[in-house]
Amino acid sequence: MKILVPVKRVVDYNVKVRVKADGSGVDIANVKMSMNPFDEIAVEEAVRLKEKGVATEIVAVSCGVAQCQETLRTAMAIGADRAILVETDAELQPLAVAKLLAALVQRESPQLVILGKQAIDDDANQTGQMLAALLDWPQATFASKVEVKGDEVEVTREVDGGLETLALKLPAIITTDLRLNEPRYVTLPNIMKAKKKPLDTVKPADLGVDVTPRLQTLRVAEPPKRSAGIKVPDVATLVDKLKNEAKVI
Repeated sequence: MKILVPVKRVVDYNVKVRVKADGSGVDIANVKMSMNPFDEIAVEEAVRLKEKGVATEIVAVSCGVAQCQETLRTAMAIGADRAILVETDAELQPLAVAKLLAALVQRESPQLVILGKQAIDDDANQTGQMLAALLDWPQATFASKVEVKGDEVEVTREVDGGLETLALKLPAIITTDLRLNEPRYVTLPNIMKAKKKPLDTVKPADLGVDVTPRLQTLRVAEPPKRSAGIKVPDVATLVDKLKNEAKVI
């Protein structure tokens, strides 16, 4: 079985994000970047499937600027066998990424695509679902447990009411949740080995995909600062303030 794992380069989760002075976007100059945490979980799960003898090859994919090679090298240090970078300087929105991944799936013919449920920069939570729709493949989102059984994959997913277990016919799409696993620590020897693993670069035009943005960002602003809380003497005052000041009831 071949597994395709898309990974995204995002601002590191420990960094405080700052908005540009002109409100055109987020300032990423001289900011630490890293692999999207949910995608790191996806890579770890693919590697665990390979260690169990279920998977034979893991292909990491990233779409974006040339610096995404660093993210792909990290994926290979975790355990991916090779990587593909779809290099473009254009602003990539979820539908464009899904189309690029769909084109790569047609080229690579994986039996399973595992990706993070969302990226921590835009929190879109759309790419996996859009990819499943484009390929007409079954999907299981927010996976907290994955088990491959023959030509099926059994996925336990987290829903509002608890847990739901789905059985999907392969090939299939899975998006990972936080509780699926804990990614391993990347060791220096594996980082050195990753430098020798193959990394191919293609352009969106090579895949026949138009990545022109369909949405335009008008303005980016930081959320307003929270005002200090107050104490109320009784329930009647609380209800009055919720009704007449906050207007939430």
